[in-house]
Amino acid sequence: MNELVVTDDGSHTIFVPELNEHYHSIHGAVQESSLVYIRNGLGFSEADPVNIFEVGFGTGLNALLSAIYSSDNKRIINYTSLEKYPLPVSVINRLNHFSFAGESGKNIFNKIHGARWGSPERITEYFILNKIECDLVKDRIEGKFNLIYFDAFGPDKQPEVWTDAVFKKIASITEEGGIFVTYSCKGEVKRTLKANGFRITILPGPPGKREMIRATKL
Repeated sequence: MNELVVTDDGSHTIFVPELNEHYHSIHGAVQESSLVYIRNGLGFSEADPVNIFEVGFGTGLNALLSAIYSSDNKRIINYTSLEKYPLPVSVINRLNHFSFAGESGKNIFNKIHGARWGSPERITEYFILNKIECDLVKDRIEGKFNLIYFDAFGPDKQPEVWTDAVFKKIASITEEGGIFVTYSCKGEVKRTLKANGFRITILPGPPGKREMIRATKL
């Protein structure tokens, strides 16, 4: 059974006993997402509108922070997020992520989690969300995106998601010049990205992680 955990910045994450893994860094869930995906991904991308593809919807934290960013910066985001195992409403309702997202945080959080799966829905004036329940390893993925949030469980916990075959899929949907960001900086991840046409940049990681990856599709 999934367990709610309070991380060091006060924001919640989920612990999965079967994997012995947390959804986010225990050093700060919001800190990690803000640095890796918003500051070093969305804030770095020059695309407008921004077409984002996320691997691992999870608690919806990255979607929430991206939606807030889009409103604050009046920048249109088309956000597609894959999730193989959507969390039950009973778990979602206990999360406190919205309290870190300003005045409109709770309303946007509720709209994100209330949105239907498999159909794009407008969450705000600037943010359109398409949540897709599927298996990245087995299912076909389509579209073209200029920003990839790769937020799956780590290579040691879900090695099947970090393979050459999966990164070939990711490369095929990433626009030339598109940005890929992930919290992992393992050697195998860097090598696989390079083999699939990405140029790697190593950046300082969030609390608890020395480094992270931002890659550009060549």
